[in-house]
Amino acid sequence: MRRREFISLLGGLSAIPLTARAQQSAMPVVGYLSAMSSDEGESTAAAFRRGLQESGYIVGQNVAIEYRWAELKIDRLPAMAADLVKRRVTVIATGTTPAVLAAQAATTTIPIVFETGSDPVRLGLVANLNQPGGNVTGVSSLIVEVGPKRLELLHELLPTAKVMAHLLNPDDRALAQAQAREVLSAARKRGLELHVLNARSADDFDAVFADIKRLRVNGLVIGVGSVFRGGLKKLADLTVRHAVPAISQYRDFPAAGGLLSYGADVLDSYRLAGVYVGRVLKGENPAELPVLQATKFEFVINLKTAKALGITVPLPLSGRADELIE
Repeated sequence: MRRREFISLLGGLSAIPLTARAQQSAMPVVGYLSAMSSDEGESTAAAFRRGLQESGYIVGQNVAIEYRWAELKIDRLPAMAADLVKRRVTVIATGTTPAVLAAQAATTTIPIVFETGSDPVRLGLVANLNQPGGNVTGVSSLIVEVGPKRLELLHELLPTAKVMAHLLNPDDRALAQAQAREVLSAARKRGLELHVLNARSADDFDAVFADIKRLRVNGLVIGVGSVFRGGLKKLADLTVRHAVPAISQYRDFPAAGGLLSYGADVLDSYRLAGVYVGRVLKGENPAELPVLQATKFEFVINLKTAKALGITVPLPLSGRADELIE
């Protein structure tokens, strides 16, 4: 290097305070990848940051986060994952199943910590739950595995129902196939006719409810995934407007006026994912961090909506609810 260039370089460095340069070089960066929109995903991102803080990492002080929100457009995720890899983030944290699959396809070296609703072994994310064995680990909220339970609860509320529908997003292929398999099996065991309906975005919801009317569906099990989580308010409004009893994984559904929800506490799962990211930042190997599984489940009934739909909730069912909205 020429002497003049060397002096110029030193001069440029001297313009940056020494403490700032040290912080910039020392602060790890977490890439946060989600299929959600930034508005709808903020509550889970906040839970994730709480988990980070429990591990001793405070955003802006000793860790930075680069957010990538796909705004419910799953096809954006591969490019976003590739961008995080290009930027050489320290860890990639993923929310939603399509996000972790995109991250896994983008890197085999950068640690990945996921929150997913499906079986991570069946998805091919880890070798087994106790010893993941690669660069991927995280938290499974078992959303798919409790799908049959949602159907069971809805049928318990509607014991004379014979025709049910299951709403899925076919673009979220891995999650949709797993959900369909579990709920179809449960429907057959109960002697129920089950129609699988598809929605790729909230724009499809009106057509779905036209199909529900045409098929004379008695009750609706809403699938899991970013499209349905992001469209809970619209789904709640449509179920009441069309008088369709429905159940969702997410407690925000009855909170928004829907009838029922049953599933894992998603916010707690994201908090645990934040804790795991903190452990990876401290040097633990994701290959040796067992996949955590949800242990906290919530059953919520909106009694006001039940009354509006002309449904009497049996006492044994309401007695098992964790929350009754009146």
